[in-house]
Amino acid sequence: MQKKIWLSAIGCSKESVQAVMAKLQGYGLAVDGHFFEDDLEKMAWTAPRQQLLDSDVALWLVLGSAASLTLPSVRYGLAMLALMVQAERGSDFPLIILQTEGGAVPSESLPTPFADARILRLADESYAAKVVAAVHTVSSEMRRSPYRLDVYGIANIGQWFEVGPRDSDWQGVIFGVDTGEITLHAVGRAGQLPEKSVLNYPQQGLEVTLGACRFTAWAVQNSLDPSSSYYLKVEGTPEKIMFCPYSSEEETEAYIITLQ
Repeated sequence: MQKKIWLSAIGCSKESVQAVMAKLQGYGLAVDGHFFEDDLEKMAWTAPRQQLLDSDVALWLVLGSAASLTLPSVRYGLAMLALMVQAERGSDFPLIILQTEGGAVPSESLPTPFADARILRLADESYAAKVVAAVHTVSSEMRRSPYRLDVYGIANIGQWFEVGPRDSDWQGVIFGVDTGEITLHAVGRAGQLPEKSVLNYPQQGLEVTLGACRFTAWAVQNSLDPSSSYYLKVEGTPEKIMFCPYSSEEETEAYIITLQ
C-alpha cells in the first residue's frame, strides 16, 4: 500500500509547495496537505486534525522558513495541533520539519510537542529520500507518557485543555499557565467536554513556582482514573503550561509543556 504523508506549508508559495509534493510523489509517496493559517483568534490550528488522525497518514511534514518557525503565534498553533494529534497517535508519531531558508532552527528551541521532530533542509538534495526512510521506519508501538494531554478549539466554546492519568489514579490535579488566564474548569469522562460537573474542593489562583517558571493554577480534588479527565478553559496563548497530580505531600512529579 502506498505510504501517505500530510504536508503543512507555512508562508510558502504555491509553486514551492507543488515542487516539494512532486518530488516526494516521485519517490512513491502519496502527498496531501494544506496551507497553515496563522490565526489564533479563530483557532485555525484545528483545521487539519481529522486528516492527521487518518490512519493512512504515516508522517506529518511541516514546510517553512526559519523566520516563520520562530513566530510565537505559528509555534503556538503548531504545538496545539501537535498535541491534538499526539493525544490519538502517540508522542512519537513521525514529524519532520523541512526548512526552506534561513539559519538552522535548533531542535531544542522548539515547543515540547516538537521535541522529537527531525529537521531537514530543502537545499539538501537528499531530503526526499530521508522522508521516505522515516516513513518506512515507523515504530509499530506508540510511545505513551504517564499522563494524557489533549486540547480542543471549538467555535463559541473556546480553547480547552484536558489532562488525566494514563494508567494510574490521581487524587486530584493541579493545572497552571504562565500567561493567559484559566476561566473555567470541570471534571468528566475522558475524551469529551462535560456538559455539567461536580467539583471536589475546587481552588483558583494558586501560585506555583517551578525553577524559574511561575504559574497561576487551578485545582480540584476529584479522583481521576484513565477514564476521567480534568478540563480547563484557557483564554490567551500561554508560553508554558504545567500540571501534576494533587498531593498533600510537599513533593509530587510535575510536568511542564512549552507551547511557544
